[in-house]
Amino acid sequence: MSGIAVKPIGYACGASIEGVDLSKPLSREDERAIRAAWVEHLVVVFPKQQVAPGQLVDFSRHFGELEDYASQPFNRHPENDEVMVITNKRTNGKPSPTFNAGQNWHTDLSYTIRPAKATTLFCIEKPSVGGDTMFANMYLAYETLSPKMQAFLDGLEGIHDASLIQGLEKRGPEIVAEYKRLNPPVIHPAVRRHPDSGRKALYVNERVRQFVGLSEAESKPLIRFLCDHAVLSRHVYRHYWSVGDLVMWDNRCLTHLAVGDYDPGESRHMIRTSGKGDHYGRLVEEAQGTQARPVLKGKEVAAAVDALRD
Repeated sequence: MSGIAVKPIGYACGASIEGVDLSKPLSREDERAIRAAWVEHLVVVFPKQQVAPGQLVDFSRHFGELEDYASQPFNRHPENDEVMVITNKRTNGKPSPTFNAGQNWHTDLSYTIRPAKATTLFCIEKPSVGGDTMFANMYLAYETLSPKMQAFLDGLEGIHDASLIQGLEKRGPEIVAEYKRLNPPVIHPAVRRHPDSGRKALYVNERVRQFVGLSEAESKPLIRFLCDHAVLSRHVYRHYWSVGDLVMWDNRCLTHLAVGDYDPGESRHMIRTSGKGDHYGRLVEEAQGTQARPVLKGKEVAAAVDALRD
């Protein structure tokens, strides 16, 4: 029997899990208990942990295949491609490519063919004030819409576009160009059914440009309404970070926001893994019958990133 204790910490979502040391191998009983709490509460917080990048990878693999970040290779951990460094510290004398990451409401990697499933984020350093992360329950966002709006959305698909990442243009023209090249626009349904819970969740966020079959002018007011509706206070849990927090969330039924309300002169330094999702979208170019742009792979990605940094 698992010895972990699960305590809800938010109305919309969120639970704290204690009684497990994530720097050590995870028992099958603890894995099952954590998975059940994750599916029920959507965001789970493990306080007072001490994990190295390799240990974070070992824990994360219990919840599926991991992303190697080939679509956004600019700040991978130098020793592990499955770990992203989320930091405002300077890298090689330059601003980190993730210094302003996540500062609009989004679902991780929704602008890729196979969006993230689980994301784990471990806090190593934090500002003295601010730097929180907010999560919105997209089950509730869908379920609190009118039946007619639900029926309309059930038949829609959204075009997710990496160029809508807030602050992307501040990362430098070379990185911006390569980011867009590696991540051409993709199509995903506006509503997704969760494979574990069976519930429907709204899958629209601030990185959706328009809906398939609707013009941008027709799409924008609907996207704005849905994004505003999704993040009503009753749908949101706000996590106030402490050093040693490891937070895991479910991207299939959440959006989240890294709140930029902290002194940029203070460090906000974290490491992250992303589990590859169980849903596949399609490229806009392929849907339109045009030839998709080639995407760099393997050593070509590393060479391209090194060239950008030089």
